[in-house]
Amino acid sequence: MLRTNLIDARSLGGILGSCVVLDCRFDLNAPAAGRQAYLTAHVPGARYVDLNQHLAGPVTPHTGRHPLPSPEALGRLFASLGITDGVQVVVYDDANGAFAARAWWLLRWLGHAEVAVLDGGFKAWLGAGGAVESGAAAPDALQSAAAAPSAAAALVAATADLHAVATAADVQQALGDPEHRVVDARAAERYAGLVEPIDPVAGHVPGAINHPFAGNLDAGGRFLPAAELRRRWLTRLAGAEPANTIMMCGSGVTACHNLLAMELAGLTGARLYAGSWSEWIRNADRPVARGPTP
Repeated sequence: MLRTNLIDARSLGGILGSCVVLDCRFDLNAPAAGRQAYLTAHVPGARYVDLNQHLAGPVTPHTGRHPLPSPEALGRLFASLGITDGVQVVVYDDANGAFAARAWWLLRWLGHAEVAVLDGGFKAWLGAGGAVESGAAAPDALQSAAAAPSAAAALVAATADLHAVATAADVQQALGDPEHRVVDARAAERYAGLVEPIDPVAGHVPGAINHPFAGNLDAGGRFLPAAELRRRWLTRLAGAEPANTIMMCGSGVTACHNLLAMELAGLTGARLYAGSWSEWIRNADRPVARGPTP
């Protein structure tokens, strides 16, 4: 059975061994912590993918902190992990799905529909009595990603959906159109500019509205029911069509969580501003606002 968007721990246990599982655990403040957690204990057979090294491209003076990798680089990576057409993929983390959602979006961007985020992440797996193993996968496929068969890489990369990605210029244009929405997934205090623990400038894009990604989850860290997600998102969009919506955050990671929530709610077609706030502030001519959503 094809699994898309979301899967629970019990269902993952039923297909383990017939799917590719990716461990996406990461800590922005301690980049090595995710891999160390993976080495300590992970879902059996899972491969580790690192946000900085594998799920983002090279940072330049003009990009945000986590620019998109090229479709070709992603194709080589995924092909090296055995991900080709029709292969079921399950992704997880231990951060409420924030990093797993980035991997989910990247696979979807390349046209791979058979990918689901583990609802509740590694904690849910443990809570369901799931087995674990430790140490690195053998062999470590990521070491040979650059040597992955070019034909397999092309099979994935050829279907990259360029329309799914918005630029800073698209954001500026959307802000001037009352039928469009720009939604920022960062926590309310970061959006308002009250604190900024990561980027050198605090605040938000003027006209963007705030929907912290944590609002997609229940108290246990699992996604809310689809009907409740739909109600919340329709209220937030205030009449704008999903296809006229651009998602952003600090660096294009947690914005993917909002994109996943909208998919679960049946509201499809929103785009990702991958550069997000950390790219926006690279240009001093771009305006900055502070304060809560009006």
